Amino acid sequence: MTDAAPDDSTDLRDGPPRAALIAAIVVAVGALIAVLVVAATRDSTSAPTPVPIAGAPAPQAEGAPCQALMKRLPDTMGDYHRAQAAQPVPAGAAAWQADQDGEPVILRCGIERPDDFVASSPLQVVDDVQWFRIGDAGRTTWVTVDRPAYVALTLPDGSGPTPIQLMSQAISQTMPATPLDPGPVR
Repeated sequence: MTDAAPDDSTDLRDGPPRAALIAAIVVAVGALIAVLVVAATRDSTSAPTPVPIAGAPAPQAEGAPCQALMKRLPDTMGDYHRAQAAQPVPAGAAAWQADQDGEPVILRCGIERPDDFVASSPLQVVDDVQWFRIGDAGRTTWVTVDRPAYVALTLPDGSGPTPIQLMSQAISQTMPATPLDPGPVR
């Protein structure tokens, strides 16, 4: 029995040729880089959607105290940035949003005295401004009660203290303190 000598001309490697593998990897990496470049340079920010602000009676919204406050409103309040309000914008109203889909912070100046604000109502003082709290599911509305015009600031849950602190500063700089005028105890 004679052993056959291995034939050097036969290629014993499995799979595609090395050049084809390298070319496939280069094409795949190039395609991945192209997708990443397109994704990074694509303008992903669409025009912000205006924030709707519900109309509510605000008989003092066009008065001097509210006009002075509207001129001093901050552009940012912590994570919240001034947002465009949907038309028609109620007089004395403004909005801020943390992100496009997030719940807004809404300000209404010149509203009527809240029905629930009575002599026995608990108040919160922030930077010399007295606030009355109205709770609601998912948000809280704070109303100033010691200024010439009632100002409501509606905050989504989890908004933190910054919006009410900055608004208190703006209010104390534009509206003098006045005596409280609560409704009768019911």
